[in-house]
Amino acid sequence: MVAQGYTQEEGIDYDEVFAPVARIESIRLFLAHASFKDFVVYKMDVKSAFLYGKIEEEVYVCQPPGFEHPDFPDRRGKIDKTLFIRKDKCDILLVQVYVDDIIFGYTKKSLCTEFEKMMHKMFQMSSMGELTFFLGLQVKQKEDGIFISQDKYATEIFGFTNVKTASTPMKTQKPLLKDKDGEEVDVYLYRSMIGSLMYLTSSRPDIMFAVCAYARYQVNPKVSHLHAVKRIFRYLKGQPKLGLWYPKDLPFDLVAYTDSDYAGASLDRKSTTGGC
Repeated sequence: MVAQGYTQEEGIDYDEVFAPVARIESIRLFLAHASFKDFVVYKMDVKSAFLYGKIEEEVYVCQPPGFEHPDFPDRRGKIDKTLFIRKDKCDILLVQVYVDDIIFGYTKKSLCTEFEKMMHKMFQMSSMGELTFFLGLQVKQKEDGIFISQDKYATEIFGFTNVKTASTPMKTQKPLLKDKDGEEVDVYLYRSMIGSLMYLTSSRPDIMFAVCAYARYQVNPKVSHLHAVKRIFRYLKGQPKLGLWYPKDLPFDLVAYTDSDYAGASLDRKSTTGGC
């Protein structure tokens, strides 16, 4: 982070910009790797991470000592700069930072305790124990794996209760179109619904396709589009507790899937390609 960045020039006033915000994808991979390596993930946070009052002087923030060393550039993630790694032969320490929240885990309990003591010595930290909640993700660390979900968040965004549930997040027979002659709806309401659902896809890949498809109509949403989005909420009401399960007994291999549909787009007859 660099304060008063508009008055400073990169390379003269500062060399690096550090944004202490973790990627949600990194959190999922962190927990998946923790399950594979069979170690417990813990959480701590900074007791006072906010400044009260106006800062008069220029401020520069750099990486904490020990996290970055010119002789060991591999200690920090190359994609996510808030992911820190320490290796000791066959053991590994993973640390993920999100502003004032830190989650960490080590394959050796003693070394994990050593890291926690070091952080308490250097900063004013509060130990939160085993990780159960982080960035809206509910985390259950079990003997046979780690389960993450967002059922509490899903319950909060329903907005309606006395409705029928849906078995699928979208209709499979009739594709959704632009509906130029349809009645317009509140664009801000539509965008807020899409935004809340996009955040929920962090642990619910079953609604990813439907949410992304309906997000295309945010510029000029119609009643038909709103009804389609509400169907996702009806589906969530019937399946509120689904999530991602990372078992310990499966190999930690990267698996990719891809598919394509030639000229199948209902709006412009373009080909659609996707992968995961």
